[in-house]
Amino acid sequence: FSGVLREEVLEALLDLQERLARIKAWAPDGKLVALNDVCYAPLNPGSPALGDCCVNSVTQYFQNNRSHLGMVATQTVGTQTGTADWHDHLIYCV
Repeated sequence: FSGVLREEVLEALLDLQERLARIKAWAPDGKLVALNDVCYAPLNPGSPALGDCCVNSVTQYFQNNRSHLGMVATQTVGTQTGTADWHDHLIYCV
């Protein structure tokens, strides 16, 4: 993998998403507005929490979770043993 699909880029994207999710702004009516006030939350549309917001990003393949991105699993096929990491997970999902 190269370019935008490098682990460092995915980690930077997670950082950016986390920073954007924490942004709050004052609306013209004086109400403090956060992402969960304006996001698409199909599983909890009436009163969404930040975790209910739908995020469309390549990082969603890892549930927008840095520890999931860093996971490595041992995998054995027949007599060969190797490891599966984020590369393998992304290829499997896509």
